[in-house]
Amino acid sequence: MSLTSSSGAVDEESPSSVDLEVLTDPVSTDKCLKESQHCSCLVCKRKYSKRSDNTIQFVQYFGLRKSEKDVQQMIRDRIKKIQDIKHSAELRKKSTEQEKAASVELFSDLIRSIERCQAELLEMMEEKQRAAETQEETLIQELQQELSELKMRNTELEHLLHTEDHLHLLQIDPSLCSPPHTRNWPEISMNTDVSVETLRRALTQLQETLDEKLNESVLRVMQHFTVDVTLDPDTAHPYLILSDDGKQVRHGDIKQKLPNNPERFDHYPGILGKEGFSSGRFYFEVQVKGKTVWNLGVARESINRKGLITMCPQNGFWTVALRNGNEYWACAGPSVSLSLRAKPKKVGFFVDYEEGLVSFYDVESRSHICSFTGQSFTEKLYLYFCLFSKGDKDQNSPPVIISPAIYT
Repeated sequence: MSLTSSSGAVDEESPSSVDLEVLTDPVSTDKCLKESQHCSCLVCKRKYSKRSDNTIQFVQYFGLRKSEKDVQQMIRDRIKKIQDIKHSAELRKKSTEQEKAASVELFSDLIRSIERCQAELLEMMEEKQRAAETQEETLIQELQQELSELKMRNTELEHLLHTEDHLHLLQIDPSLCSPPHTRNWPEISMNTDVSVETLRRALTQLQETLDEKLNESVLRVMQHFTVDVTLDPDTAHPYLILSDDGKQVRHGDIKQKLPNNPERFDHYPGILGKEGFSSGRFYFEVQVKGKTVWNLGVARESINRKGLITMCPQNGFWTVALRNGNEYWACAGPSVSLSLRAKPKKVGFFVDYEEGLVSFYDVESRSHICSFTGQSFTEKLYLYFCLFSKGDKDQNSPPVIISPAIYT
């Protein structure tokens, strides 16, 4: 409690509650000065009242010393920040140069493919032109041969018509009175237009070539974002059997006795990866050779793992599915049927977190399977498998394997 004088003013010599605390639990004067940096308590005032110059110098020293340390720390922080920015700039420059080189290689490859297709189309057109010219020459030769024969017949007929030897007229070959046998030339026509079908086939082939080159190049870029992923045994359904290295999983015949912890799937035979990703881009490959039924993709951390689950983006699942050995679906809610050129043996997963993109690729054929675009991710994403036991058990027994990406 503070004391006041009769005039009501605060007595400067009366200790405040803080001063009382200082006196009750005293500290050294030096420590007091270091902490407060000015003479505010009665101890300091009494001790240094006669030595104000020394007190000021002492306080200024500690204040300057602390300020110096603060400034030095700020300098170090900013030097480190500059180094970080320069390092990031170097990495970005290196990445940009790599992307530029890859882009130049890609477009050069595409240009070569276009030029090759153009050359093949031109060669095909020239071959057809040569064939047409050969046909034309043959027809002209036939026409000239017939023309010569007709002229000879015409000369012979003119001669007979002007002869006065009537006995000779009676002795002529009756065939002279009939037109000679010739081809029906009005029915023969020459096609002067370039074959539309030839052009269509050439353009279709070009499109297939470009698609193949583009998918190959895109896949090559994605593979540079490969991450190391293992499966989390704490999330595995009791029917799933996991390898020791966490890279393989298959559906077993016997339900294992495992704790029903919150992370574990208890109805559908699902499992998640251990590693979660909340930014950037990442890619991994999964071998599915010999499987007839599966769901593969990524899932957000907060998905429901208990009871019936509808696997769709609205519920935090971005997956593709195989049913009956040859039916492929994008689980988009509702599911969309996929028409694939070949049965994938290895599936590549690519996620761009900031872009909201999840893409699936057939690694061996270098073809695009499907993509979820325009998604909004707010949680960690994990690798997700669901391995059903439907179908022929022997045919569906091989494990699903997380395999290292082979850069092409």
